[in-house]
Amino acid sequence: METRQLLAFTTVVQTGSFTKAAATLNCSQPTITTRIKALEETLGVPLFRRLPRGIQMTSAGVELLPFARNIITLTDKARKAITMNGEPHGKLVIGSAQSLTDYRLLPLIEYMCWRYPSVQISLHSRNTQTNLASVRDGRLDCTFFIGSVEPREGLETTVLCPEPLVMVAGPTHALTRRSVITEDELRGSTLIRAENGASYYEQFEQALGLQDAEAKSPVLALDSIDAAKRAVASGLGISLVPEVTVAAELADGRLCRLPWVPPFRVYTQFAWRQDNSTNPSVTALVSAAAQVVSEQVATPA
Repeated sequence: METRQLLAFTTVVQTGSFTKAAATLNCSQPTITTRIKALEETLGVPLFRRLPRGIQMTSAGVELLPFARNIITLTDKARKAITMNGEPHGKLVIGSAQSLTDYRLLPLIEYMCWRYPSVQISLHSRNTQTNLASVRDGRLDCTFFIGSVEPREGLETTVLCPEPLVMVAGPTHALTRRSVITEDELRGSTLIRAENGASYYEQFEQALGLQDAEAKSPVLALDSIDAAKRAVASGLGISLVPEVTVAAELADGRLCRLPWVPPFRVYTQFAWRQDNSTNPSVTALVSAAAQVVSEQVATPA
């Protein structure tokens, strides 16, 4: 997935036709068609329906549009920052949830090290609220986190991708034999918390009413994705985790997906302080993050 393909896509949406998009971008109509086709092949879904009186975005196109605009905007900001202020350099202190550090960000860090060798990256895995507070008070330059999309005082945020959650259990757990699971059954199970302070776990507790002391389930708080996976696989309990963290275990049968879907959605996001928006290292990082994460989502492991 290339920026020029995303630019062709957003311009077609804006102008309403391939021909007008070609004129806007000063290229030929076949070039626009080729870029859109390549983007659709990369994603494995059609982005437009060709109708007798024009074109219409598919549901996949509608979902892609905000991410495509983010990538284009951030890439443009990165280019301008580098052009105006020189190559990004200096120390960049980044916060992240452990699940993102281990399962989303390593390719990004590798890219940044190769592309911007003068940037010294320091990555710290802590809980979401601690990281966001640290960005606000300047102890961190920026942070990656999983959470709902909402305004965050003093911060700029951008959505990188939806982050599906999955409830998992070990192969021998009684709930794996159920075709439907009720909230009462979840409340009656031992819950293994993989990331203390994760906002998605707080939303899960709210959805099940677990703040009430009388309704609380037994909780095993491990604060480690890998430890939680081992505990779940051994039958100690069930756990709600980002699906990307258990993809391998679900594929080979070490863990089982339970038939329960959270009544809320969360997203992997990037946040930085509003007065730090002109920092070329931050701008380069968020642009690279948008590109790397979008490629991960388009071609999952």
